[in-house]
Amino acid sequence: MRAERWGVGEGYVDDRGTWRAFRPGTVAAVLEAMGASDDGPPASPVRVVRPGSAAPIPGTAELVTEDGGTLRIEGRLPPDLPMGYHHLTDLDSGEVTTLVVSPGRCPLPTRRSWGWAVQAYALRSERSWGIGDLADVAALGEWSASRWGASVLLLNPLHAARPGLPQAASPYFPSSRRFRNPLYLRIEDVPGAAELGDELAPLARAGRALNDDRRIDRDAVYRSKMAALELLWERVPPGTELDAWLDAQGAALDAYAVFCTLVERFGPRWREWPEGFRHPDAPAVGALRRERPPRARFHAWLQWLLDRQLAAAADSIPLMADLAVGVDPDGADAWLWQDSFARGMSIGAPPDELNASGQDWGLPPFDPWRLRAAHYVPFIETVRAALHHAGGLRLDHVMALFRLFWVPDGATPAAGAYVRYPAEDLLAILAVEANRAGAFVVGEDLGTVSDDIRERLADADVCSTRLVELEDGPPSAYPVAAQAAITTHDLPTTAGLWTGRDEEAQRAIGVAPDERSTAAVRWRLTRLTGANDGTPVEAVIVAAHRALATAPSLLATPTIDDALGVLERPNMPGTTDEWPNWSLALPAKLEDVMTATLPAAVAAAFDGRRRDL
Repeated sequence: MRAERWGVGEGYVDDRGTWRAFRPGTVAAVLEAMGASDDGPPASPVRVVRPGSAAPIPGTAELVTEDGGTLRIEGRLPPDLPMGYHHLTDLDSGEVTTLVVSPGRCPLPTRRSWGWAVQAYALRSERSWGIGDLADVAALGEWSASRWGASVLLLNPLHAARPGLPQAASPYFPSSRRFRNPLYLRIEDVPGAAELGDELAPLARAGRALNDDRRIDRDAVYRSKMAALELLWERVPPGTELDAWLDAQGAALDAYAVFCTLVERFGPRWREWPEGFRHPDAPAVGALRRERPPRARFHAWLQWLLDRQLAAAADSIPLMADLAVGVDPDGADAWLWQDSFARGMSIGAPPDELNASGQDWGLPPFDPWRLRAAHYVPFIETVRAALHHAGGLRLDHVMALFRLFWVPDGATPAAGAYVRYPAEDLLAILAVEANRAGAFVVGEDLGTVSDDIRERLADADVCSTRLVELEDGPPSAYPVAAQAAITTHDLPTTAGLWTGRDEEAQRAIGVAPDERSTAAVRWRLTRLTGANDGTPVEAVIVAAHRALATAPSLLATPTIDDALGVLERPNMPGTTDEWPNWSLALPAKLEDVMTATLPAAVAAAFDGRRRDL
């Protein structure tokens, strides 16, 4: 009974409809991580209301609106409270409640549209320094929009990795979800780069030489780009525009920049730093945040550059951001919000059709009750940052709004347990931020997701995800409020599936492929395209995308990997060093992508969607 009050049940129904009971030891470990008492979680300091609602309140209170206005109220809230976050102080008890005034629904795309799903790091051009950058994204966006009528570009998470070496490869294991990775900067577009052209030339040559190897060497990219950026910082100091931008960002950027300097000073694991720097509220850390020392200003400057270049890319085509489900336990967000995370636990997934062993992603989960006690500030800031310069947002593992699978440290994923989250509050906040940004939201609802949760997401106008590789029905039967695609980064590419090269690759690295599942996916593709064993892979790819274009779904996102007939998937779940996860560039330069016949044929399949208003 105590476990139920803290959001931990007795078990769950898996993706095959079988009841799976949680192990008693796991439940006990989860409750201990929460600091669970017999009384249940404390009362919520957050209340959600709809616009126009004159909801009752007990007694007399002072209301401070988000814009700083103050009002004394009795009995009921004023019906004209604007959408946003307001604070209500009970004048008798002194308790403060955050009022979330939310429409409860996210905006939807205004028409059926399409756009490439692209791993930005893989999108290299002749000017890239070994990795795709934001100027490459802008160029792809401009070509896709002007030539083929695309109206969105879905990018992998651009989240920041920890500074220093080695550089993390996975965009889904970020140091911070609120800030971005400097590896995506186009150095030549940094203010002052033209004036230092001769001095930057050797670094540029070294960076572009990295394009000769299809496998991306992030450490080498980091060395080249950071050397160039430090030279620019030293020789071409930014003007007052940077100071004005820094002041507008507030405490969040100051804290992040200080974290980066502390990583460089003390090492990558903040739990091993000198005790006076392990917590962001420590006096020594506060002094650094107020001082903005030169190295902290440097790291803040990098974020300013990223903000400028991301805005330029968004001018070429609306961008769809991807929000990772969690953060690196040694990263900036885990340090700054350490009091809101559950210790000794990581996020994962139970065994299912996609992964028979289950998954442990090594990401610490937010404790739902500590997050609520923090008035959801970490969640609000994370979503708001993800929507900056974005016309749409993909929520990786959207189930995190409802429940997360916690795996105790040292246990296997099969020994994990689901923990429920305050979904109504989180959905309300998501709707506020999406409406403010004017952006639609897609939830990655694959794997073990119950029908009632999909219905609740639909009620909030969070679009579903539909993949040809996983759906039994044809794309023409997909729902309207959905993102339709053939595959995703964790699944085989169409070419890898059709040629059998994906199964061969799994066997070569010691991963036993699920032959029955693969056969079922191949049969779906055969039925959809009318292909047979002798059909060339390029013809299968085009036919599959013509079928995908028939989906009534508001959004279709073919992968640029499929448009190039790439054999390797970007990520092989369940592997680490066995596969070059997140580290394979596209086999063609961006300039060649825009002149090749297969990408043009795939894009042409979606040409009619721009006229279907």
